[in-house]
Amino acid sequence: MTQQGLPRHHELMVYRLAVEGAMRVFSVAKGLPEDEKKLLRVQMLRSGRSVCGNIAEAWQKRRYRAAFVAKLNEAEAEAAETQTWIEFAMRCCYLDEEIGQEIIQQYNELLTALAQMIDQADAWTF
Repeated sequence: MTQQGLPRHHELMVYRLAVEGAMRVFSVAKGLPEDEKKLLRVQMLRSGRSVCGNIAEAWQKRRYRAAFVAKLNEAEAEAAETQTWIEFAMRCCYLDEEIGQEIIQQYNELLTALAQMIDQADAWTF
């Protein structure tokens, strides 16, 4: 816990969801064909990890409501982008449809949590 009694960013449920999602993306990205390693794989990994980074940055900027919300908005955008790359991987038959849909659902839950955090920003900022 921080001095203000709020958890550190890595203790937040939304951050844990983001890390879980990024690790799941990492796991499926390893199985992409060699010719996609510099294209689709890199995009999937970058956007998935960026969600976590943006949440951590938002948490450190919570003294400023606008900066906090802006970083959470960036996290939302990166989560949606990750879903897009997962969809491409499924449509190209690089990723099993069932696994892809599970990951997309996982990111839907994360997007919902981020939206709630944004809607209740006053409760998180000081």
